[in-house]
Amino acid sequence: MVREREGRETEPTAGIIDAQSVRAAASVPAASRGYDGGKKVPGRKRHIVTDCLGLLLVVAVTAANIPDRDAAIGVLGRLRSLHHEITLAWADGGYTGGLVDWAKEKLDLTLQIVKRTDDMEGFVVLPRRWVVERTCAWLMHSRRLARDYQTLPAASEAMIRRSMITRMGRRLARPRAGGQTLNIPDASWTNHPRSARRFAFDRTPSRASASSSRAITRRSSSISAASSA
Repeated sequence: MVREREGRETEPTAGIIDAQSVRAAASVPAASRGYDGGKKVPGRKRHIVTDCLGLLLVVAVTAANIPDRDAAIGVLGRLRSLHHEITLAWADGGYTGGLVDWAKEKLDLTLQIVKRTDDMEGFVVLPRRWVVERTCAWLMHSRRLARDYQTLPAASEAMIRRSMITRMGRRLARPRAGGQTLNIPDASWTNHPRSARRFAFDRTPSRASASSSRAITRRSSSISAASSA
């Protein structure tokens, strides 16, 4: 639905794969956590595939010490089973090697590596790779995804999907350029007694604020009387 609103086909034909290492909380068991020596991050690693709009297609959570190439075998296999029309995927230099030939032979998937050249200095936006990196940044905006708190990797994957569902819902509710919005039925929560009580509570000043206002008024009166005397 989001793709149709953006003028794209329903099913994507290309994707971008990347991995993100995050720190793990104390509730994460040692069996499902590790240490990413490249990024110096102890915890877990999120392997995601997005379409060209940055929408999540596949996610897998592993220990941080699992190499990107090893995890990509299962991730790309799941991608082809869920989205049959995808025949092209972009990746960074961490996915070079035999994975490119394996994807072409086993999955009939062209894995194109987008590398950073040696003459680049500082921050440079790389073609296609910036899309999935932006999605990783979107995930970090969620408080529950700032680090991994879940005991099971499957629960972490569910939290990632939930975050992306929330973002896609906001994207659908965003007004169009012509001033049109998505036709959504009237929300029934406004008639709920609890929401009405919350609204009334928000509009009613608290006792603490009222007492503080009276104290300020009395203090101002005493100062005025002292100055006139």
